[in-house]
Amino acid sequence: MPKLTHSPSFPSQEKAIFIAQAAQEKQAGEVLILEVGHLTSIADYFVFGSGESERQVRAIATFIEKEVSARFHEKPQVEGKETSKWILLDFGDVIVHVFKTEVRQYYALEKMWADAPQIDIPEAETTFRQPVKSAKGPPQPKVAR
Repeated sequence: MPKLTHSPSFPSQEKAIFIAQAAQEKQAGEVLILEVGHLTSIADYFVFGSGESERQVRAIATFIEKEVSARFHEKPQVEGKETSKWILLDFGDVIVHVFKTEVRQYYALEKMWADAPQIDIPEAETTFRQPVKSAKGPPQPKVAR
């Protein structure tokens, strides 16, 4: 696949890179961005990532949703959260596919888009928001009054 190394010049590309970096932050495997705008009218970019379990797939997709909402103020159309084997997040210009690893291998969508240039994913300059964990200690005994 051809590789592009230029810096993001369009808002859609910036968003696609941000999404890929968010997926990497959540330890998604084989994160990939394809520029498909010249091949289809459904989106400008596809972002792919994998998780080893349904729980990880759901966590990656949820993290991407929250981070994109916070940065770009956009909410996606979401499909697949019920089973979490393949979750699709449709942001209009960027479509995100988060697969369970074996489902990704089975469908091999990237191969269908082999003519699409691959966009390099630079190291994240953004610090992603981390969920605040409550500082729960051991349960306190109840005092009878």
